[in-house]
Amino acid sequence: MTGRPVPAAVSPGHGGLDGATARRRYVTVSFLFWLPIGMSVATGVLLFTERGMGLAAIAGFYAVHSLTAAAMELPTGGLCDVIGRRPVLAIAGLLNLTAFTLIGLGAAGWAIALGMGLMGLARALSSGPAEAWYVDTVHAHAGPDADLRTGLARGSSATSAALALGTLLGGGLPWLLGLAPGLGEWLADTTGGLVIPLSVPALLGALVQGVFVLYVLSALPEPPRPRTTVRRVMGGVPAAIAAGLRLGARDALIRRILLTASAAGAALAAVELLTPGRAAALMGNAESGALVFAGLACAGFLCSALGSQLAPLVARFTGSSECAVLASLGLVALGLTLLGLTTHAMSPLATTVAVTGYGLVYLGLGAAGPNENDLLHRRVDASGRATALSVQSLSLQLVAAGAGLGAGALPPGPLPWLLAATAVLAGALLWVRRAAPVPPRPGSSATGGPVAAPVPPGPLHDTAPEEIHPHARPT
Repeated sequence: MTGRPVPAAVSPGHGGLDGATARRRYVTVSFLFWLPIGMSVATGVLLFTERGMGLAAIAGFYAVHSLTAAAMELPTGGLCDVIGRRPVLAIAGLLNLTAFTLIGLGAAGWAIALGMGLMGLARALSSGPAEAWYVDTVHAHAGPDADLRTGLARGSSATSAALALGTLLGGGLPWLLGLAPGLGEWLADTTGGLVIPLSVPALLGALVQGVFVLYVLSALPEPPRPRTTVRRVMGGVPAAIAAGLRLGARDALIRRILLTASAAGAALAAVELLTPGRAAALMGNAESGALVFAGLACAGFLCSALGSQLAPLVARFTGSSECAVLASLGLVALGLTLLGLTTHAMSPLATTVAVTGYGLVYLGLGAAGPNENDLLHRRVDASGRATALSVQSLSLQLVAAGAGLGAGALPPGPLPWLLAATAVLAGALLWVRRAAPVPPRPGSSATGGPVAAPVPPGPLHDTAPEEIHPHARPT
């Protein structure tokens, strides 16, 4: 006997992948999916305007996207738990490929609206399957107590990096094409007006989504699921949805995670709605403000990527995932407060403070996400993992939509920012009792950190007694 631990048996259904390989593939999938979406951030409104659409029509296009994503969030999460992660991800990629093609070539309002609707459906389909595949694969290789935070953090960082790079590419490609004399006119004449410089990022995004689909089909093995029929699939989805809706009612920790996602939705709604106007007011005109906002959005995505990368370190430094969520949300509330206090100031100092606050919001959200999901994945088993992620995403989206409408109806000034900061602070306070440390006990980590008993996979259980006894997660 060597005294070394015997590694867990590898599940043949996951291709014998070890944790490091699964992590790399999860990071690649996250990057490939979100890169085209980042490319559409900088040019979307400008492209629709160039196609002759008014502001009201453009707002309608984005409403189609948001409402479709929200309406389909739970049904598609249940579908993923019924037919598998890989096919749902591939379908999402094909829908996005079609959507970007319609948006890049479509000159009619119905084509653009259809493209935005398909993109919203793809967004709903994609919220959970890749992460659920990664967690399933790691658990199959190393058991339910395997470290998840590092992989979740790197996947979140890859998403933010893809959005940042995509924003730069989407804004830079039309500008570069415009440097060549007559190239834009040649593109339009050759294609009958279908392709213009502003549509190139969307068409390139369609190509990237094709690569995404091929990679998903070739690199994400999973165990074969029982043969099923369309009738059984449609019958299994409502049951998965019902299970997802019961998550918050049956498990206090998951309820806390869902409320935290709602607070994050309020923060994002305020930042995304109010920052462009502040940038335009600072620069004196909309065009320069749009350029500044593109750079600021890229910086925000990079801060989010950095926060995600630091998430495991924050958990180790604070002592648990719960403490890490508390500290990260406190950082978000501080950033929103700084943005609110500098609303009416245009001095260099005030601008510096506001930009710092903007960065803190994304840094805190990036650090909170992987730690929240680490807790979530230890609370649900493989049969409901994607549904749980869909419920979490739905909580964020619905509150973001309502908070955005509320922030738009309030008078301009610090009030919308401070209300968002209050919502995030309330979300942070939910973790105060949960984050209290407990003394070490037998079975604690080698570093002396507290270790909670692992939650076995299987049906969810009521955690009401645990509310009385604070505990800490292993680091």
